[in-house]
This record gives sequence, structure tokens and C-alpha cells, in this order.
Amino acid sequence: MPVGTRGTVKSLTPVHLNGLNAQIILGNTYHLYLRPGTEIIQKAGGIHKFVGWNKPMLTDSGGFQVMSLKGLRKITPEGVRFQSHIDGSYHMFTPERVIEIQNQIGADIIMSFDECPPFPATKKYVSESLKTTLDWAKRGKNAHKRDDQALFGIVQGGIYENLREESAKKIIEMDFPGYSIGGLAVGENKRDMFNITNFLNKILPQENPRYLMGVGTPSDILKNIANGIDMFDCVMPTRNARKGTVFTSKGRLIIKSARYKEDFSPLDPDCECYTCRNFSRAYIRHLLSVNEILGMTLCSIHSLHFYLNLVKRARQEILNDNYENFLNDNCEILDSRIQ
Repeated sequence: MPVGTRGTVKSLTPVHLNGLNAQIILGNTYHLYLRPGTEIIQKAGGIHKFVGWNKPMLTDSGGFQVMSLKGLRKITPEGVRFQSHIDGSYHMFTPERVIEIQNQIGADIIMSFDECPPFPATKKYVSESLKTTLDWAKRGKNAHKRDDQALFGIVQGGIYENLREESAKKIIEMDFPGYSIGGLAVGENKRDMFNITNFLNKILPQENPRYLMGVGTPSDILKNIANGIDMFDCVMPTRNARKGTVFTSKGRLIIKSARYKEDFSPLDPDCECYTCRNFSRAYIRHLLSVNEILGMTLCSIHSLHFYLNLVKRARQEILNDNYENFLNDNCEILDSRIQ
């Protein structure tokens, strides 16, 4: 799911995203609440009309962003009091208020408000944090007013299996239509991340979508699909693209490298995206070297095409009962750097 934090996937228009066959994009509750504000979005007729996107949208709760404020926020059982990173103004996010904001924004899928513990954190801290997240999930579900929005519960618990199990079972008891896995890809090693998703694969109901928040590299996605994950989001494909690194079928390509100054081949010879069909590495390198926005746009188009095509292929390989071979054939090369 391409990330459009402030109501836009950076450097791309909805025309680009439709051309890539993106099915759903993300917005961020914290950022949209601060700017432009829910009143403006409501007056526009909801988030879809405001941003010009007629397909599904998802908003996360803003919990991760609020927790990232560190010295600018205070967590209590009631909620989180924080200062805006923009102007220092004070605000209060309770689970009820966060659901109200997301009801006003109007995305199709919305998230419970959770406390995302930092990494590293002691087991005692994560355990206490989990109690808060479970209480907030219950309060948020009770506050949810719109039947046309699917509210997902969030499983927390750090890298501790017994806390993850407790969290998952209690969230399942609350009967959410979908289940998100939070608190991973926050600094833990990859082995711990895969261990937790594999562990939760045995607990979370198979008939409900599972959403792994904030992950990740191509191989992270493929390995976590094998662990039963259905939905992913990450800023990596577009953020890296704007800085001149794109993912290809042969590995990561750092297009700003001087070696591509006279390279008139496409970013990826095996790719059929608009960028690769029409432009060369040399031209894209030139655009980025002189800070032209088009360079960022062309790299972002390619990277999102690569990611969306990767998961499309993964779905087909699952249907072909060939996913294990597909995983083994692709994981190592996808994260490697083209030399």
C-alpha cells in the first residue's frame, strides 16, 4: 500500500497511482489532524474527495508518530498529551478522540489507537504498555460510529512471544474485522521480526486480514507473506526513490552513481513501467543531479511499480502452489546492491 502521509504520495498524482494499479493508499491521522485539520477535510466531503482518490484509503491512528515525539509527549491511562512538532501547540489524543478524528476523515480502513513501545524496551515496560493498548482498543471500538469503516485492532507485545500471544488473544476477543501487527521494524533484528510474525500466524484468525505495519524491503515482504501477512505499507520505495535508490529485479540500483552518466539503458531491463519504457539511467541520473522533480517522480513510479508487481506475482505463485520456490529464487537478489 503506497504511503500518502499528508494526503499525497510524494511526487506522484492519482493518475500515476491509477496507472500503477495501486488499489489502496495510506494517510496519517496525526499529520492530517494537524494540517489541514479534520474540519477542512469534512468540508471537502471526506478524504477521498479532498485528495482526488476514488479507491480505498487507510489511515493509521497516529500512535507511532505521537510516541516518536519523545520529550514532547506524556502518556497517561487516559491518552497522550503532546506538543505539535509544527508549532509546539498542545493536543490530547485519547482512543475515543482518535477514532472520532478518523471517523471525520472518512478512510475505508482505520486503526485503533495504541502505544507503540520503543526498542529496546524491558519486558516490564512492554507488559505495562500492552495493558494500555488493550484498554485503548476496547475504548476505541466502543467509540467507533461508522459502519462503512473497518476498524482494525493492533497487536503489540514487542519481541516477547507470551506478550504477543496475550495481546493477540485479547484483541481477537474484541472481534475486529482485521488485525494489525505493530511495534515491529522499529530497531529489532530481522530474525526477531520474522519469529514474531511466524508465531502470530498460528494465532490470528485466517479469515481476517493481517496487516504488518511499516514493513519493508522486498525480501521482508516476501518472507512475511510466507508468515501469513496480507497487507503491508512502507515509505521505503518512494523515500529511497526520491533520494536516487530504486529496487529492480537485479537488486538495488543507486542511480546517482557516476557510472550511469552515459548509461542509456532503462533502470530495469525486465521492467515494463512507464519510466523504464521511456527513459534511460543517464537521463534520470541527470535529473536527480540537478534536483529536478521529474527525476523523483520517475524513480517513484518505477519503485512502486516494482513493489506492486512483486506482490501481484506473489499472489499468483500462491495460487500456483509454487510460493516456496518463488520465495527462495527471489529473496537474496532483491535486497542485494547492483555492483
